[in-house]
Amino acid sequence: MAVPPRLQRSDLYMTELANKIQSTPQSTRTRRDELIVFLVIVALIWPVAAVGVVGGYGFAVWMYQVVVGPPGPPKR
Repeated sequence: MAVPPRLQRSDLYMTELANKIQSTPQSTRTRRDELIVFLVIVALIWPVAAVGVVGGYGFAVWMYQVVVGPPGPPKR
């Protein structure tokens, strides 16, 4: 059975090696890719979000009126 290494106080701090920034490869995203993402957002995501917000508001008003009653002049 292997014994796990015991951490020292100096192991808890960042070292010079940990501070070095690793270079990442450049993204190959092109203007065409960005245009496709934009069109997906505009044609699919925003309309669905708009319908969801308007439908959610309508549902909230409907449920409010179920509990409180429809708007109108007070009953005498």
